[in-house]
Amino acid sequence: MTREEKGAIIDELSQKFQTIPYFYITDANGMSVAETNQLRRLCFERGIEYVVVKNTLIRKALETVNDTDYSSFDDTVLTGFSGVMFHPENGKAAAQLIKEFRRTNDKLKLKGASVNYSLFIGADQLDTLINLKSKNELIGEIIGLLQSPAKNVVSALTSGGGKLAGILKTLSEREEN
Repeated sequence: MTREEKGAIIDELSQKFQTIPYFYITDANGMSVAETNQLRRLCFERGIEYVVVKNTLIRKALETVNDTDYSSFDDTVLTGFSGVMFHPENGKAAAQLIKEFRRTNDKLKLKGASVNYSLFIGADQLDTLINLKSKNELIGEIIGLLQSPAKNVVSALTSGGGKLAGILKTLSEREEN
């Protein structure tokens, strides 16, 4: 690989690391060609981009990201065989795919992930990543919690208003008789 090709790969990766807030670094060492093709097919079906890149190129691309310090990836994550999964919209998609794929093939391992520029290191973080709520899910829950008391007040007022009108009607009918 020439220096220009390496530079192009580093530029492309650094642009993705800066613009896509969700990426997972995996280890698929020991997988056969058929197993790798199956993994790539699943990634394609779910809109996940999967690329296999040398660790040195990943490291250099991560160094260009200004907002986050990825130096903790150096010793534990960027060793051995590495593949990177990108999903532009859903931080859970790659974690769910990895967990699902591991049911039939335990050769795929999570080495590390960055979700909204928060770092998760190690295969034991997979369940944590799956259970993370997205920003939109959290906003929806907060709106639901904020709306609940208001809905209770409105329903109490409307139901109480009907009862009050019924009582007044009954009282006015009694006075007439």
